[in-house]
Amino acid sequence: MGIFERIKKVWSQDMAIDLGTANTLVVVKGQGVVLNEPSVVAIVEQGGKKQVLAVGDEAKTMLGRTPGNIQAIRPLRDGVIADFIVTEEMIKHFIKKVHKGSSFANPRILICVPTGSTPVERKAIQDSALAAGARRVQLIEEPIAAAIGANLPISEATGSMVVDIGGGTSEIAVMSLGGLVYSKSLRVAGDSMDGAMVNYMRKEYNLMIGDSTAEKIKKEIGTAIPTNNNTYAVKGRDLRSGTPKEVNITEEDTAEALNDILKQMVNGIKDALESTPPELSADLVDMGLVLTGGGALLKNIDKRFSKETGLPVHIADDPLSCVAVGTGKALDQEQTFSTMLTEY
Repeated sequence: MGIFERIKKVWSQDMAIDLGTANTLVVVKGQGVVLNEPSVVAIVEQGGKKQVLAVGDEAKTMLGRTPGNIQAIRPLRDGVIADFIVTEEMIKHFIKKVHKGSSFANPRILICVPTGSTPVERKAIQDSALAAGARRVQLIEEPIAAAIGANLPISEATGSMVVDIGGGTSEIAVMSLGGLVYSKSLRVAGDSMDGAMVNYMRKEYNLMIGDSTAEKIKKEIGTAIPTNNNTYAVKGRDLRSGTPKEVNITEEDTAEALNDILKQMVNGIKDALESTPPELSADLVDMGLVLTGGGALLKNIDKRFSKETGLPVHIADDPLSCVAVGTGKALDQEQTFSTMLTEY
């Protein structure tokens, strides 16, 4: 290793990245979560060349509000890279931000990936991070990172079950002895819930709303089981007259809008339980399953899953940062979790 490489290594902080469809979280060794920003990049086209205008929080405010020459892009779709170059720029931005703009940054990075992603998709994520300036890139499966973050005993000979509901994918996994016994990646998650809300408002109220408004409805009044008659004012465009309009919706509306998505998730959990060996199924009766990811914050989702599967359902302490924290722990304790890390 040359003197320049040594200096770079000293100046770099090892990073764990939860590269999500909706948000990207970064954990730095010994510091915890240091960055949590939307996975959005704003791009401006000038003379046929693309230039990055903004990344993260700043770019998200531009979604659906940009003039012709500016595009606000979400470079990850369903947990995998849809736009290689833009993802590279985004990772570069996050590395620089963590290292206070230092051009010496050359960190070792651990990134979590959906279980359903192909070797080609995994290599694309690894190549993006290497091109963005990483010294070495390793990958960890998302449900394993979620389980580590939720402090589940995955290294022991007992069954642990995690359902991680992110932006683009829902990861369902059963683990034992440090490995995946069963894993399934469903392409229905937080974004699908927003889409279902947009469709419901159009069908039931002839109201056209954007994804940002749909997300706001989900967070404010969205529920898996309605429990009260509170109303929420939604503003959008009337499909008949084309003019702005406001309607009031209830929890019942949101439960109906999200019903199909939640059914698909429940079916995914049931499939996992049917494919789990009997000995581990016996463990799950006592342990139940743990919900992580932003989707776990949907009101009463734990009650609905428990009612339909018959298992106890727990929500992780901090579901939003659970995967990132678990990825950070795996980075810190590389020896302990070495069998769970891969490189392509």
